[in-house]
Amino acid sequence: MINEQIRDKEVRLIGEDGEQLGVMSSREALKLAQEADLDLVKIAPTAKPPVCKIIDYGKYRYELARKEKEAKKKQKTVEVKEIRMSPNIESNDLNTKMNAAKKFLSKGDKVKITLRFRGREMAHMQTSKHILDDFAEQLAEIAVVEKAPKLEGRSISMVLAEKK
Repeated sequence: MINEQIRDKEVRLIGEDGEQLGVMSSREALKLAQEADLDLVKIAPTAKPPVCKIIDYGKYRYELARKEKEAKKKQKTVEVKEIRMSPNIESNDLNTKMNAAKKFLSKGDKVKITLRFRGREMAHMQTSKHILDDFAEQLAEIAVVEKAPKLEGRSISMVLAEKK
């Protein structure tokens, strides 16, 4: 809230250079802000009495937006990359998939390994679970199993994350 939008009877006022001006009526505070050719901005509405500050509102909004943008820059988004395999995968293909998983993990992403079953492969689901266990064992030095292998419809999947 700014200027005339502030309807509180009393406010705690902070001056333009940050010094406390004390508790006063919102009209007086608004008058002081107008004399300084600045805006009266409510910065802590939940306090008793609410805290208002004499500042340039446009500049204040710009600073808030800049801080928000800075905070967003520093955030790291973690993606989940998926690697799909079939139960009758050959060892060389498995090594290729493992190298891809290592690359994803080194970039800081999580890896979802999915073992897909089709047709008659569905009869041997539990015997193929060892493929996922071997995969996790091979990557044990750089990855940790975040979500254990679980049967989901026609596939078994697990999630690996980078070791901290």
